[in-house]
Amino acid sequence: MPDSFFASTKNRKRKRSVSTAEGARGAKKILRKGKSSSQDTKLTNASARRGVRGAVDEELNSDRTDSEDGGIDDIDLRADVQPETSGDEDEDETPAEKRLRLAKLYLESVKDGLAEGEFDAAEIDRELISERLRQGVLEHSGKVHLFVADFYDFTSTSPLRCRGHRFSVTSAVASDDAQFLYTSGKEGTINKWSLQSGKKIATFYKQRVSKGKEKALPQDIQGHTDEILSLAVSSDGRYLASGSKDRRVGVWDVEKDEWVKGFGGHKDSVSSVAFRKGTQQLYTGSFDRTVKLFDLSVMGYVETLFGHQDSILCLDALRGETAVTAGARDRTIRFWKIADESQLVFRGGGKSAIRELLEGGVFEGHEDEEHVNGVEVDGPKSNKGKERMKERKYAEGSIECVAMIDETTFVSGGDTGSICLWNTQKKKPVYTQTLCHGFHEIQSPTEGLVRTPRWITAVASLRYSDMFVSGSWDGEVRFWKLDQKLRSFSLVGSIPAPGVVNSLQLLVLPKGALDNASWREKERLPPTKSSVQPALLVVGLGQEHRLGRWLSVKGEGVANATTVHIIYPRT
Repeated sequence: MPDSFFASTKNRKRKRSVSTAEGARGAKKILRKGKSSSQDTKLTNASARRGVRGAVDEELNSDRTDSEDGGIDDIDLRADVQPETSGDEDEDETPAEKRLRLAKLYLESVKDGLAEGEFDAAEIDRELISERLRQGVLEHSGKVHLFVADFYDFTSTSPLRCRGHRFSVTSAVASDDAQFLYTSGKEGTINKWSLQSGKKIATFYKQRVSKGKEKALPQDIQGHTDEILSLAVSSDGRYLASGSKDRRVGVWDVEKDEWVKGFGGHKDSVSSVAFRKGTQQLYTGSFDRTVKLFDLSVMGYVETLFGHQDSILCLDALRGETAVTAGARDRTIRFWKIADESQLVFRGGGKSAIRELLEGGVFEGHEDEEHVNGVEVDGPKSNKGKERMKERKYAEGSIECVAMIDETTFVSGGDTGSICLWNTQKKKPVYTQTLCHGFHEIQSPTEGLVRTPRWITAVASLRYSDMFVSGSWDGEVRFWKLDQKLRSFSLVGSIPAPGVVNSLQLLVLPKGALDNASWREKERLPPTKSSVQPALLVVGLGQEHRLGRWLSVKGEGVANATTVHIIYPRT
């Protein structure tokens, strides 16, 4: 039993300051207990009364201006002025009135865009504005809506030939307004050309790096130090992006003709770059098997995408937050959904006699594949048919290039000379056309005449239309037309292109863009009321392939140059 000397009459617990709500809640809890003493009950009631009195005092104090908080002269009597978000916005404006006001503002901006010195006021009528609005809606829908392949004449074009590189042209792109052309070469330089005069107006040279103790840091080098493999121009024409073997992504301000920034991060050569249409988001593909995303509006890195098992050779993107890449010898095409952080894998490389024999099977049991050489094959065939199929069946070892037609459809080219049409709803190709650019023949002293298919080195599409082009080293660029249901395609024309086609670009020529160009045929100007605009084709040519020197093409007309063609509609 404890000694009474050490007993204390003081409460050992520290009293807490009770607020209004806590005091009332505490009073209820204590009153609920039947074993509490009368002294505790009195204390609780007193604290509750103090809490209520404190709340009344707070209400009174809130209405009173104390000298500690400043007098009436210190009160800010100015109304809070909020910035207007769009137009003359009113707080009492209904949603319908707001939509009407924004529509009027958009129509005014369309009129201003159409009336920048190129059109008279009389020409800005309802037809022009409605056509502009309809075009914008169709582009945002992300589906093919331009069926124009039948309206073009591929027999005669206006060519411009630009020669300014010592070695093969690796990439050539034109701005969306068709005012400037940018080309890169294996020697590491970028040339800027005026499409109005056809003359070179600027050159970005390869930078020399000092070795030893005075070696410069990568961020201090104002340019590339190795071969440039790919170029891309933003939709507003302000930035030019370049990918190089020095593992960096270069950003150039082409309005000022100066270097802006170099992005690192890739561990191998940057083989392909592409802008998302209408934005300043940049996608880059590299031999390190990754895709990186950059935002040039803030000049920052966003994220890295993984998935390929081999080098990425080609990359393409449109308006949506998606991109498509070709994975070379992993024989896959990957469709990247950036917002969902997911990917769709499409596997190329059809069955072949060599592959079936290596796997221990027989080739005759796999003759029922779909769309062989543009013809659907169902069931067993005759002996002649089998022999023909054996001759034309080749093992696809690499997917070299890819191009998006719309947000869900794209085409690819491989080393078997085949072009495949793909859709995101099906894992296998919707349609395959083999031997699109014929055979490459080599005379061997032991084997005799060896015939191998020319692989597809480049493909490009007219965005959201039924027309795309392909290139190899057979001396031609071939035009292909998709059917109405996007289930197949057929050859509609070709133009001469001597050398190895390393780069292709196809875009709609803006109205009146090159009417005054010195190299354009004046008599071939399109009619003013034509519904189909001329197309601009940019072809980057060289004596060697852009990624290596295992192929060398020599002959009449073969040169390291860029050709620009205007494809006119039929009259």
